[in-house]
This record gives sequence, C-alpha cells and structure tokens, in this order.
Amino acid sequence: MEKLTEELVGLAERKLGRRRAKKLRRDISFFRNFAGTREYPKYFWVCRYDIYKQALQRTAEDLAAKGELREPGDLYYLDLEELQSLLRTGKADWPKIERRRVEYRRFARLTPPRLVFSDGEGPEPDRRDGLPAGALTGLGVSAGIVEGRARVVRSLGEAIMEKGDILVTAFTDPSWTPVFVSISGLVTEVGGMMTHGAVITREYGLPAVVGVADATRLIHDGDRIRLDGEMGFVQILLN
Repeated sequence: MEKLTEELVGLAERKLGRRRAKKLRRDISFFRNFAGTREYPKYFWVCRYDIYKQALQRTAEDLAAKGELREPGDLYYLDLEELQSLLRTGKADWPKIERRRVEYRRFARLTPPRLVFSDGEGPEPDRRDGLPAGALTGLGVSAGIVEGRARVVRSLGEAIMEKGDILVTAFTDPSWTPVFVSISGLVTEVGGMMTHGAVITREYGLPAVVGVADATRLIHDGDRIRLDGEMGFVQILLN
C-alpha cells in the first residue's frame, strides 16, 4: 500500500502539480486511517437493538408467567401500541395473535422475488447465449473459475465447511466472514456488486456468482459444480 501510494502521489505530482499531489497524500492517509469508522453507526445500532430485544424478551416471559400470554413468543405478534395496551389492561387480543401466527407461517413458505422494480414488476429471466447447457445464471461479482463440492447451507449454524468447498446459500452477512477462510467459491441467491459476499470474495480472491435464482433448491449438497465468476454462471457437473 505504501508503494502504491508513492506511485499515485508521484503520478499526481507530474500531471497535476506538487500542491495537488500533497493533498492526495493527505487524503489517502485520512481514508486509510478512518474508513473503518463508517461501520461504527451500524455496530452501535445493533448493540442498541440487542438491549431492546432483551428487554422485550424479559417482558414476554413475565407476561407468560402471569398467564397474560400463553407463551413468550406470543409477544412478537403484537405491535408496540398493542403491547402497551396489554401491559395496561392485562388482556391480549387472542384472535389477532392467532391470525397473525397463521399468516406468518403462510408467508414463511413463500419464496420472495430476487428483485422488484418500483412499479411492482420483477425482471425477466436472464437468458444469455454461449453458456453451457443447463447452466444457472447470475451476476459474476468476483472473477475466476473453480470446480469443487457444493455445500448448500441455509443458516450459519449449518456452515461446517472443508477446504475447497463452494458455499451455496441464500445470502451472507458479516457474521459469515470466518467461513470464507475455507471455501474456494461462493454462490448466493440474492446480492449485487456491493453486497457482503461480493465484497469479501473480491478481497479474498475467490470466484463468486450472486443472484442465482433458487440456487439452494437446484443445487444439492455434495454436487460437484463449476463456478465462473466472470461470466456469471454455475454448472452442475455431477449430482
């Protein structure tokens, strides 16, 4: 990084002058030292939300112990005003709680679209020429080609990886970062050029394709697959 900085500053001095080059050096130093602080707001929000969640959980357990809720989880089918009413009156709207519980189970079985435009419509399926027969298309976000065993993981708790495995999942977030040490490539159902998995795979030099519709359903755990992070497709070689 220091060598690259000197090259950039030297180029700036030759083309833009000493004054602009000095400003560039100062800006590079500033961003190298303080870019990480952009994560602080998100960190403190999550910490605060955890405090809220702990307080709500304690409240739910107290209400269940008093018989005002049948179980602590009932609290999460109430909005804030309804919870405040329950705390004042000790009476829950059981038909509403049961209706929302049924709705939640129904919604949980649905598969949301990868992308919805502002007019409510989704994009047409991606059709590209020159790809292998049966290839699953997506967006190539980190270049490279790799073959390996697919590990289809639906939650971080299931992510037991071996060296060289290709991770296939719905999406990743910062809590998944330690998994990237072992894998040789990444396939996700959702994502774009600046989502977590895309950024981390580029940093680690791993091929990655995101936005592969139904990847966790069409690719089975243990399949041998080929991943092309430049062309943006996944090919199932052996089931």
